Amino acid sequence: MSQEKQVSVPNGWVMLVLNIAVLLAGIGLFVGFIVSANAVQNKQELPNFYYLGFGIFVIAVAIFLFAGHFTLQPNEARVSILFGAYRGTVRKSGFHWTNPLNTKQRISLRARNFNGEILKVNDKRGNPIEIAAVVVWRVQDTAQASFDVQDYVAYVKIQSESAVRHLANRFCYDHGDENEPTLRSSVDEVSGTLQRSCGSGSGRRAC
Repeated sequence: MSQEKQVSVPNGWVMLVLNIAVLLAGIGLFVGFIVSANAVQNKQELPNFYYLGFGIFVIAVAIFLFAGHFTLQPNEARVSILFGAYRGTVRKSGFHWTNPLNTKQRISLRARNFNGEILKVNDKRGNPIEIAAVVVWRVQDTAQASFDVQDYVAYVKIQSESAVRHLANRFCYDHGDENEPTLRSSVDEVSGTLQRSCGSGSGRRAC
């Protein structure tokens, strides 16, 4: 399984100042070429094209570096992928900069609600019942959510429905044996069992 690796990236404001400085340097070289061209008195002489070529190159580099800026809100993460390889996850909110060649995938870490559909199943005694659950979940490992499942939202839905079906088969709806928990009366124990069922195995790690 993939495992999340948190990384630190340069501060976006510091890099913004540096990028602007690079851009101004490129513009200065371009202006220097224009000045040198105007200063040529002899028509047989040529202006200094080194200023022009290097100025265009520096401006292009500055524009490329500007593409590395990004922002993160609280409870958001950014998964960085460079040429198909996982480079790390940024979780710290704020204004950041990273290698512009990195593919950046934004993932929400906020809690989400999944309202399950009403399922027709049998309880522990084989009695037909209708059951549904509201599952509150959030992404814990961004690497597993990104690389170990095709669609982690759909994955949570399928895992939740499977856990609800398994839960119904473990408990009686009502009137169980003495001190036996039931779906109707033992809310805390049933909820804890459902939580452990949803969070076991690969489901816990991916979501």
